Amino acid sequence: MTLLTPWGATLDAERVLPEYPRPQFARDSYLNLNGRWEYAITGSATEPERYDGEIIVPFSPESTLSGVGRQLQPGETLWYRRPLTLPAGFHAAGSRLLLHFGAVDQTCQVYLNDVPVGDHTGGYLPFTCDITDALREDANVLVVAVQDDSDTGHHSRGKQRLRRGGIWYTAQSGIWQTVWAESVPAVHLRSLTLTPLLDERCVEVTAHATADAGDAGIRILADGIAVAEATAPVGVAVRIPMPEVRQWSPEDPFLYDVTAELGADRVRSYFGMRSFGVGPDGDGVPRLLLNGRPYFHAGILDQGYWSDGMYTAPSDEAMIADIATMKRLGFTMLRKHIKIEPLRWYHHCDRLGMLVWQDMVNGGSSYHPLVVTAPAVTPLRLPDRGRWRRWFGRADAGGRDRFRAELRETVEHLRNVVSLAVWVPFNEGWGQFDAARIARDVAELDSTRTVDHASGWHDQGGGDLRSLHVYFRRFRVPRRRGDRRVLVLSEYGGYNLRVDGHAFSRKDFGYRRCRSAEDLAEAFTRLHTEQIVPAIRAGLSATVYTQLSDVEDELNGLLTYDRRVVKLPEEVVRQVNERLRHQRF
Repeated sequence: MTLLTPWGATLDAERVLPEYPRPQFARDSYLNLNGRWEYAITGSATEPERYDGEIIVPFSPESTLSGVGRQLQPGETLWYRRPLTLPAGFHAAGSRLLLHFGAVDQTCQVYLNDVPVGDHTGGYLPFTCDITDALREDANVLVVAVQDDSDTGHHSRGKQRLRRGGIWYTAQSGIWQTVWAESVPAVHLRSLTLTPLLDERCVEVTAHATADAGDAGIRILADGIAVAEATAPVGVAVRIPMPEVRQWSPEDPFLYDVTAELGADRVRSYFGMRSFGVGPDGDGVPRLLLNGRPYFHAGILDQGYWSDGMYTAPSDEAMIADIATMKRLGFTMLRKHIKIEPLRWYHHCDRLGMLVWQDMVNGGSSYHPLVVTAPAVTPLRLPDRGRWRRWFGRADAGGRDRFRAELRETVEHLRNVVSLAVWVPFNEGWGQFDAARIARDVAELDSTRTVDHASGWHDQGGGDLRSLHVYFRRFRVPRRRGDRRVLVLSEYGGYNLRVDGHAFSRKDFGYRRCRSAEDLAEAFTRLHTEQIVPAIRAGLSATVYTQLSDVEDELNGLLTYDRRVVKLPEEVVRQVNERLRHQRF
């Protein structure tokens, strides 16, 4: 069944996701290349003479909003082509023209005027091509060739599967985030690293540039008024004192603006003054800390799938609506599940005040059923090292190396996100390996956040959190037995309710079937009253309810897949979350 969200139903193919895609590193130079492209799918790596038709970028060809509706198979090549016409005065002599891709799933090669200008492997992270030297003064033609092994290879794939069903969803491919260009000076800033140091009442700024070009000028503003200035030598971390500090929190998501100048280059950014950590409450129980104080994370699982755009939200307003609706329902955290979103999604969490737990994207070969399903109903816990790696789909050393590389890239890519509180390297054994060591690696890369090293099961004793998934039994706080990590219930609930006219298929997957909205509301309230609220006093510090919306066969969302129906009374959810958030530590 074709399900359109309200935003997909009114999509303007001439203005597809036109907003600036990189809010924490913004320039005035911006040319959006979303919209109508030509496409073809071939069985070879040779560009076809004729293309098959039109595709709406950045929607994958498998999605409704792309206008294609065709599955790319392993061994095939998906071709994109469009003219590249620069507005008058957009690219000055001596400057560089950069072409940016938010994400392309999975491996791609980029050509301008038949000249190779870049390539990339990895379906979830951005990359940039300098296309200056291939540019012509007259007509230019941009071509992108994409291949996707999906779940037949070891690359990161998330919950995509060529044979979809249950908790595994339709595989998608190709360009799925914004494509855009900008013109920059020959010597320019590559990035900024912004690290708030709340206890020291300062922010640490590092300006990264294409060359050692002297000092960058940094200016910090609060509500448009300059509050601090400094010069930062390129590549050197500089601490800038803050005369007065307004803390960021979900209740007060205050953001400081930043401008950085290096020669002729000027960028805009922002940060929030906050700190994350773990520490004891008044009774000595380990808790998650926000700004040095215990703070309960009332979260919901957010998979970021859309009934019409799949991985790609149909509009910026659609992304905002998901976050704002969950905030209105009383949640303080979204667990971004096995997906990396466009940077605008994180920007909206920053400015609206929604904490984020960020999952790494799983990969590896096929997972042994005993690893990924048995622990849901048994206390099975397997080691994830040595000969056991093959059970987790991680026997291939190249695949493990690739995961580590993408983990580092993910941390750097999202390092400045104000709302990001927790890194989650592995979930339920999917492609898990050396999890305790990986947790230490993440902590070395980013010491400002906490780490949930193995969400759900196959706990290796690492990280900051003892992370449980409970669906098929009552939740009880386990004995600590000397474990001083923070206890979190990182998945639970999953009660499903079919809403006629808003379901993807005739199938109905969930963890408890409800007959009506009233039945769902009663079960939701009873679950939290009887099991979750008492557990908070006994040491539970965070919850992640499954889930924000239905996804394909899964009908256990608080929202339908098309985002048109909230399945139970909003006041019921708000009251439950109020009780969770205001339990006395």
